[in-house]
Amino acid sequence: QVQLVESGGGSVQTGGSLRLSCATSGFTFDDYAIGWFQEAPGKKREGLVCISINSQLTAPSVKGRFTISRDTAKRTVHVQMNNLKPEDTATYYCVALLGRNCESWRVADFYGLGNWGKGTLVTVSS
Repeated sequence: QVQLVESGGGSVQTGGSLRLSCATSGFTFDDYAIGWFQEAPGKKREGLVCISINSQLTAPSVKGRFTISRDTAKRTVHVQMNNLKPEDTATYYCVALLGRNCESWRVADFYGLGNWGKGTLVTVSS
């Protein structure tokens, strides 16, 4: 059974940093694309960053500020979020999709696919 547990959310001021982590279990880590979707108030959910054994994706809206990484030994995916802005305030979901293709992962929400964590809230104040 796929399990995804997010941690690291919290409240920061504009310009601050946070590191989100997604601890995983129940599947072959190298067979999945894993990343983070953002659900902001009043906005459509968006896949921001994804990583797999042979693929990586970063949305233009966070390029240069968000960096994703994976630790195979710990079966964990992290996203380092720097220079946070009030518009980054959102719930962030760890999402894992079978297959190693982050382009497919990016549209997982649209097709109702993927395994989703419960989310972690990030609040950025001005």
